[in-house]
Amino acid sequence: MDEKKRKKLEEAGWAIGSADDFLGLTPEEAAYIDLKLTLAQNLRTERQNNQLTQQELARLIKSSQSRIAKMESGDPSVSIDLLIRGLFALGKTPKDLSLMLASS
Repeated sequence: MDEKKRKKLEEAGWAIGSADDFLGLTPEEAAYIDLKLTLAQNLRTERQNNQLTQQELARLIKSSQSRIAKMESGDPSVSIDLLIRGLFALGKTPKDLSLMLASS
């Protein structure tokens, strides 16, 4: 946002900040959410790169297609464990995951 627009909004009584500020997230909570979203986005990308459907990936990790859809959308009910298990099933290694997370 350009400075002129920011100043005009602040003068009108608007508060300018991030989603983290708005939600009152601690740095740890924000980092956790970023981690889950990075894993979810990479899961979708890797599944598509491997030319697998959600159903096929679900069979690989003994889950359901709807669970894969939730995993890929970053649903809060999905654990980081399951996201990592899905990435491992797609052939990713611990080193791949560390590089993936370092570049996000």
